Amino acid sequence: MINIEVIYALKDMQKSVRLTVAEGCTAREAVERSGLVEEFPDIDLSKNKLGIWNKLAKPDAVLRDRDRVEIYRPLIADPKEVRKQRAAEGKAMKKGGGEAAG
Repeated sequence: MINIEVIYALKDMQKSVRLTVAEGCTAREAVERSGLVEEFPDIDLSKNKLGIWNKLAKPDAVLRDRDRVEIYRPLIADPKEVRKQRAAEGKAMKKGGGEAAG
């Protein structure tokens, strides 16, 4: 048997469940056994990505003792696209926003 933890973080709270599971347990099995899928209906294991200690992991990844399985929420905005928009806004401000020296 091994001891693991399953984590699901929302914007305003974090839920953590500690479990003792059999060796050979996968990340997906751990999430299913944690009860978090029932507690948070927005978790969809066909869409939500999983991680082990801040690294993306496949649902069939076999866990080791003291692993922390993380359930990731889908991104609301693409970070690359947000950076592009900010950069474009910054360029526009520099072009039109400069004050005349007098």
